Amino acid sequence: MLQFYIIYVILFISSACFLIKWFFSSSSSHKILPPSPPKLPIFGNIHQLGMHPHLSLHSLAQRHGPLMLLHFGRVPVLIISCANAARKITKTYDLIFSNRPKSMIKYKLFYDGKDVAFAPYGEYWRKIRSLCVLQLLSNFRVQSFKTVREEEISLFMKKIESYASLTIPVNLSEMFSLFTNDVVCRAAFGRKYSEGEGGRKFKELFGELGQLLGGFYIGDFIPWLRWVNYFSGIDAKANKVAKEFDEFLDKVVEEHLHGQEREIKNHGSQEGKDFVDVLLEVQKDNKDDFSFDIVTIKALILDVFAGGTDTTYTLMEWAMAELLRHPRVMKELQNEVRRIANGKQNVKEEDLDKMHYLKAVLKETLRLHPPLPLSVPRESTQDVKIMGYNISAGTTVITNVWAIGRDPTSWDKPHDFSPERFLNNSIDFKGHDFQLIPFGAGRRGCPGTLFAMATNEIVLANLVHRFDWSLPVGTKPEDLDMTECTGITAHRMIPLRVVATPTFQ
Repeated sequence: MLQFYIIYVILFISSACFLIKWFFSSSSSHKILPPSPPKLPIFGNIHQLGMHPHLSLHSLAQRHGPLMLLHFGRVPVLIISCANAARKITKTYDLIFSNRPKSMIKYKLFYDGKDVAFAPYGEYWRKIRSLCVLQLLSNFRVQSFKTVREEEISLFMKKIESYASLTIPVNLSEMFSLFTNDVVCRAAFGRKYSEGEGGRKFKELFGELGQLLGGFYIGDFIPWLRWVNYFSGIDAKANKVAKEFDEFLDKVVEEHLHGQEREIKNHGSQEGKDFVDVLLEVQKDNKDDFSFDIVTIKALILDVFAGGTDTTYTLMEWAMAELLRHPRVMKELQNEVRRIANGKQNVKEEDLDKMHYLKAVLKETLRLHPPLPLSVPRESTQDVKIMGYNISAGTTVITNVWAIGRDPTSWDKPHDFSPERFLNNSIDFKGHDFQLIPFGAGRRGCPGTLFAMATNEIVLANLVHRFDWSLPVGTKPEDLDMTECTGITAHRMIPLRVVATPTFQ
């Protein structure tokens, strides 16, 4: 009798489990999911990414729609390719999409997610984000580095003049990279790391960091294939780069703690402090239960450096390339800058507010060439309905910023370089106008926008003011190669080499 009772219990439990599973699978089948392209077993849509994922995803979106669901392995990935959908993700449902999907390589590099870019959403992230906005990257702090920018621009102009005196073409891509590196190093560390053998090693190390950040790692999407990272050497490379950066940052922090001589002297003034100084003071004055240690300081400094160099020089590079391709725009910009400079040899930062065409040129460059064509991924924390489609918790969201900038429903003649489109409207790149979000938007928007644009504006203004520019003999503007390289930032594949002619003798 007992045996029959046990059998009945087992049958009842089995039947209940079957009915529950059937109910939930039946309910999920009624969910309206975004359109999806066909996928492969196990790998999903990974094979459709191509060498330039933003271009491949744009092509897929043209067939399947601006809200498109892919699968990378077992991970559902929502691709956003229009301003309206971006608004829903970064404004209407910003809190739901404020988490970051975990990436093993990024966690290795950024101290297990103790930085602001890749930390999971929560109390820790909110506090370090607030710290970055109020202490490191506020308007006051950005203005405190005005002298740094002016000094580095002066050196930059002298280097170009030396090439011009020899009538040698200038490799602007390389010079932009070095200039940006020097500005960010002085702001973050109080000194430059671009000269000699140490400078060469630092540049190589940063290049390796950029390659790792721009990589696609199948183990993040198919966990049982994580061994691929080991056998391909990716794990070893990530461990090496993380270790070398950690040793470098340890040395920087140690120098600051012991007050060794640096290029920027403090004198007790807030204006002389670099980012490490500021963070060490925050740590010393920390009176709440917020865990703010040396590891957090190193993670934040690495964030500032990784986010503030490549993206900044990429924008300068594309802006000059577009100006060279469009001589009419170059002339219009030079006329404005030289009129406002009014005979002065150098453009000053206080002149920039009057240079509306300069700002329009940079906006148009950001529209066509966002430094990060694909946003840093977000992750949904709960089920939500977006534009009539059901989006499940745990879905990764990637915004195709490049596609939004060229969307014909938002822009007239979207593939033309036409700064005039920004002269009679208030569209900006600060995250409130979703047809132009090169720095992201919402809680996870880039906190360093002010810092980056302060550098870009003053550099571009001085370049077009101090020099006339032309392409090497035999190269026509329309023949200038605009091919993008692969990686997390979409800079030019072929370095921009140009001829500079000084306008002041």
